Amino acid sequence: MISNYNDAGLDLSHDIEFYTLMSESFELCTGRSLAPEGRGPEWLYDESPAIVLAHNSESDPRFIYANRAAQACFGYSWDEFIALPSRLSAEAPDRAERERLLNAVAARGFVAGYSGVRIAKSGRRFLIQNTIVWNLVDRHGSRLGQAAIFGSPAG
Repeated sequence: MISNYNDAGLDLSHDIEFYTLMSESFELCTGRSLAPEGRGPEWLYDESPAIVLAHNSESDPRFIYANRAAQACFGYSWDEFIALPSRLSAEAPDRAERERLLNAVAARGFVAGYSGVRIAKSGRRFLIQNTIVWNLVDRHGSRLGQAAIFGSPAG
């Protein structure tokens, strides 16, 4: 399994190893499946109505995954998303709250029911609700980043 998602430019949109990392980590934390039975990375990226994002484990984490629903929600293309530090998904005043959330996830493995304000490329602000954020942990117990899933944004 790929263990270094800090390399810029990796296309993880349909990568089965990365999908396995996300889905196994999600199921381990929540007891739920990330995708319906029989669906895989193509479905999650191309068809899922849920917004799914992931960032790596750099000191200033950068997005490494954003499905099409996330791209439509935030207004970034794939290439723009994977070059974007994830902190920029929240406005400066909201970044301290976001950092507290990510620290809680790092400590507990996941947080469910999170709500917060995010910002699109256009500057449009929107509320994410009932968000689940979880650690991406490989089979050796190494934390490789974090991921989030939420439904349609409000506002």
